[in-house]
Amino acid sequence: MVGGPEPMDISVSSPSPTCEIPSSDVLILEGHTSEVCACAWSPSESLLASVSGDSTARIWTITDGTSRSSLQSCPSNVLVLKHVKPKTNEKSKDVTTLDWNLATGSFDGQARIWSKNGELKSTLSKHKGPIFGLKWNKNGEYILTGSCDRTAIVWDVKNEELKQQFELHSGPVLDIDWRNKVSFATSSSDHMIHVCKIGETNPVKTFSGHQGEVNCVKWDPMGMLLASCSDDITAKIWSMKQEKCVHDLKDHVKEIYTIRWSPTGPGTNNPNQALVLASASFDSTVKLWDIEQGKLRCSLNGHRNPVYALAFSPNGEYLASGSLDRSLHIWSLKESKIIRTYTGNGSIFEVCWNKEGDKIAACYANNEVCVLDFRM
Repeated sequence: MVGGPEPMDISVSSPSPTCEIPSSDVLILEGHTSEVCACAWSPSESLLASVSGDSTARIWTITDGTSRSSLQSCPSNVLVLKHVKPKTNEKSKDVTTLDWNLATGSFDGQARIWSKNGELKSTLSKHKGPIFGLKWNKNGEYILTGSCDRTAIVWDVKNEELKQQFELHSGPVLDIDWRNKVSFATSSSDHMIHVCKIGETNPVKTFSGHQGEVNCVKWDPMGMLLASCSDDITAKIWSMKQEKCVHDLKDHVKEIYTIRWSPTGPGTNNPNQALVLASASFDSTVKLWDIEQGKLRCSLNGHRNPVYALAFSPNGEYLASGSLDRSLHIWSLKESKIIRTYTGNGSIFEVCWNKEGDKIAACYANNEVCVLDFRM
C-alpha cells in the first residue's frame, strides 16, 4: 500500500469486566518496606529480582506452583540482599536499578554484583552520586553505570575494576544502553546524547536536538537505530549514518518518560513482524510508531494518569503498560485494544515479562511486587 496505513486512534477508557485478571491469577509478593523501584526476571531461571527504597534487593523463586503462603512458609524462596548497615543516611540507602546476572546500583553511588544465592560478590565504588542506570553488556564482560555525578563508567567484571570513566555530560546521566559489546549510548539532563566506545576518549557520535532532559535511550534490536525520548514532548529516532534525527515523533502532549522497541523484525526471534517503537507519556497515553514512515501507528488511550512502564511480550504480540493510576493493561498489538487488565494498590513503576511470556511482574509504590499469570 503506497504511503502505508492511516494512523488509528483507539480509545479504550473503560476495559470490560471480562478483561480483569482474577485475583487467583495474581501472586502478591510482600516483604519490601518501601516503594519498589524496579524488577527484572532472570533470563535463564524462574527467578525475579526487585529493588526498593528500603535498601534491599530481593530474589524471589517463582514457579507455577508458587503461592503467597508457600513464599511465607518457605523463606528460602526469598533471598534478601542488604545494601547498607543500619543507621546510615536515610536517602543514600535507596536501591534504584538492577540488571541480571545480578547487579544493582544505588543512591549511595555504588554498584554491587551478587550471586543468584544472594551473596555479595563485589562492590564497585567510584561514582560520587546516585546511580540511575546499570546494564551488563551482551557477553557479560562489562557493566555500564550512569550517575547523577555526570559520568558513565564501564567496569571490568572479571577483574572487579574500573575499565574507563566517561566525563562527557554537563548534567546527570539519566539513561544508558549498550549498542554492542563495546559501544553504548548515554543520555542526560543536559539535553544531549553521546555514543561512546571503550578505548575512545571522545564520543564516536553526539546527537543534539532535544530541548529538554533526555529520559531514555534504546537501541533497536540490530543496533542500527537509536530511539530517545524527552521532557520536550518528543521522541526521536537517530542513525549513526547522519547527524540530524531520522524521525521526529511529536504526537504526545506531555513529557515522554520511557520508550521500548518491539522484539520483532530483522535480528530477532520474530523476523516476519514489523519493528515497532512504543512510547509512554505523562499525557496518560501509550503510542505505537511506524518506524519506516516515522508516523503514528496508533494511540492506546486506556490510562487516566502518567504511564511510567512499558514491556513487550517476547513474541512481540502484546504490550504491557503500567501507570500511576494503579492499573496494568495488556494490549493486543494486532487489535490495538486492552485484552487483560489488573488494578493494584499503588502506582506502578516498572513491568516486565518472563522469558516464556506467561508471567508479568509489576512493582508498586505500596511496597508490593505482583506477578500476573498470562496464559491465553
